[in-house]
Amino acid sequence: MSAKPAGTVTLNPSPKPTPSATSTPLKSLRGARVNIAEGQTVGVGMPISVTFDHVIPAVERADVERQLKVTAADIEGSWSWVKDRNLLDGQRVDFRPRAYWKPGTAVTVRAGAGITRHFTVGRSLVATVDVRTHTMTVEKAGSTRRVPITAGAPGMDTWNGTMVVSDKSAKVFMDSRTVGYGDSYAGYYSYAVHLTTSGTYLHQNPKANTYAGHQNVTHGCVGLATDGTAKRFYDEVIPGDVVTVVGSKDTVAAGNGYGDWNVSWEQWRAGSALS
Repeated sequence: MSAKPAGTVTLNPSPKPTPSATSTPLKSLRGARVNIAEGQTVGVGMPISVTFDHVIPAVERADVERQLKVTAADIEGSWSWVKDRNLLDGQRVDFRPRAYWKPGTAVTVRAGAGITRHFTVGRSLVATVDVRTHTMTVEKAGSTRRVPITAGAPGMDTWNGTMVVSDKSAKVFMDSRTVGYGDSYAGYYSYAVHLTTSGTYLHQNPKANTYAGHQNVTHGCVGLATDGTAKRFYDEVIPGDVVTVVGSKDTVAAGNGYGDWNVSWEQWRAGSALS
């Protein structure tokens, strides 16, 4: 059997922690927070993200990783330090599997001695937005449907790449001044599915009634029509579901929301302090 690189965790077929030579009693991790709630059901793309209220110096990061334990069945995964859009370098470390989580997987994560979370991976939902054809293909638990969309207009392009739903809200107030677009818009938008920290949402947009399936006219979000299309997608998505945008320009950064899947597996492993 070939050895796996340090920093990579291969979890056993039976859900028991993988033993290691560095196993020691867990210590408290000051200022640590885990993004997943106790008992939560998440989508197949959800990373485990641990953030800190202070910077972890580079020389201490390996020790911190040794205090982070993930228990699940038959999963290969790794921690990697991520530069969060709203935090300093050294304030966020994420765990993700090599491929998306398997539906039905039960996971336990421990962040030091003081934090334990148990969560479950739900059914698979992966949506692919093609800005060239103005359509979104939703693959959910083995079924597929196509939905007309309108994405970012030229010069205000929707982020390319894979994003993960962080949360959703029935209504969100959006103000163009907060994203550098002057007084273009300010108001509430319904059925808002949150994709990036920089403000990308997939939401209901009255303009989609005219332009969805034909033309990209938004300020960077993905717009869905008011005929029930937006509500249906909103009702079925959960945090951790995957939305991949193809055919656009700049790829979303790993730390802009949960953009972890835009990093190759080799690069991801290299981001571990134990690599």
